Amino acid sequence: MTVRELLYVPIIHTEADLGSLGPAVERRSASLYGEKRWVEHKETVARFWESIAEYLLSLDAASLKLYQDGLPADGELGRRIVEEAAQRGSINYQILLRLMNKGAELRKTEDASLLAQELRLAQEEAAVGNTVHQREFSVRKARLTEERDKFIVSTIVETLEKGETGVLFIGAYHNVHLYLPVDIAVEPLKAPDKVNAYFEELVSGRGGEAFQRLASYLASPVAPPQVGYHQGKDY
Repeated sequence: MTVRELLYVPIIHTEADLGSLGPAVERRSASLYGEKRWVEHKETVARFWESIAEYLLSLDAASLKLYQDGLPADGELGRRIVEEAAQRGSINYQILLRLMNKGAELRKTEDASLLAQELRLAQEEAAVGNTVHQREFSVRKARLTEERDKFIVSTIVETLEKGETGVLFIGAYHNVHLYLPVDIAVEPLKAPDKVNAYFEELVSGRGGEAFQRLASYLASPVAPPQVGYHQGKDY
């Protein structure tokens, strides 16, 4: 059986990725975690993206098919979306654009209607703040994320041909891997569970050995991918 390959890039969003919500999130995060800790976090994220870029740009870009979290279009419209996001400073989209300019093919990934629902929910949550409705928001977000994950999988299954290599840039909190068929070999460039564990440590306010080890892992060069998604924690 000819296997389809999917390089799995768990996204760490930066302010530029969050659009109009970015400045508010930045201010709130710096306030919650402290200026020094937030600056260190941003340095870790910058090195994380440097390691991802270095690895992907070392590959034969013309053989890659690109799938992007939040991207509901391909073709000329998709390229315009990527170019505009890259110009706004999104490192994720700058990497996409560099790969596209080297011959990689951008493919539609998401359902625009689901993205619109999620944006409205995020705006509603930001407007009311931390209230008794937080559990309701969490349930609604989880449901929408699951719907998005299943749609992304259906897109990849339909468009990634046998023998092709796809690159999926996806938020680490997503569970796309749970729904992928066995003939798609998933190769994480960074382990999503470790990305999530890093954020758990960041939010907790702890600055111990586990947090430093996770930060170092995120900033380290990408090791040759190992086929398969492993949930086990080894830190």
